[in-house]
Amino acid sequence: MAENAVCSPRRDLLRLTALMALGGISALGGVVGCGEQGSTAQTLAPVEIDRSTSCELDGMLLSDYPGPKAQVYYAGQTQPVFFCDTVELFSTLLVGEQVRAVKAVYVQDMGQANWEQPVGHWIDAKTGIYVLGSKRHGSMGTTIGSFAQEADARKFAAEYGGKVLRFGEITAAMVDLSGGALHDTRM
Repeated sequence: MAENAVCSPRRDLLRLTALMALGGISALGGVVGCGEQGSTAQTLAPVEIDRSTSCELDGMLLSDYPGPKAQVYYAGQTQPVFFCDTVELFSTLLVGEQVRAVKAVYVQDMGQANWEQPVGHWIDAKTGIYVLGSKRHGSMGTTIGSFAQEADARKFAAEYGGKVLRFGEITAAMVDLSGGALHDTRM
């Protein structure tokens, strides 16, 4: 019990640091390239997944599962890390114990990508519109649908249920990783 009391302020500080890092993603984009050779924009472009692309958190192969995927560029890394589900992405960004400076975050636009086998259609996660609580599942069970256009998100919510939210409206309390991965026999 006493350990939780000590860890709580630390967790609050980590969450605040993560949110500040997310808020500074745009600003970091202009600063990161200072003193580096080559184009910063090119190194921050989303990378397409292939059959061997695996999830940063659990090693799951992204192409084996439905639903939106995500990728994050952390400071000091030239390649993004991938997440097999947007729930994992938000969990990492909002409640993660390990906080790393974020350079860019991408999610798939499910208004364009095929839900069952999503490929391409990467968008800046900060500009995305999200649907929380729909009947559609991703690799981790219930997922958070990601869309470039609010009209697509609203159409999806009308068909599958859920609440339409912006990036900054998603909170740590909304992110639950106890979904599909605990019951997935394919891992």
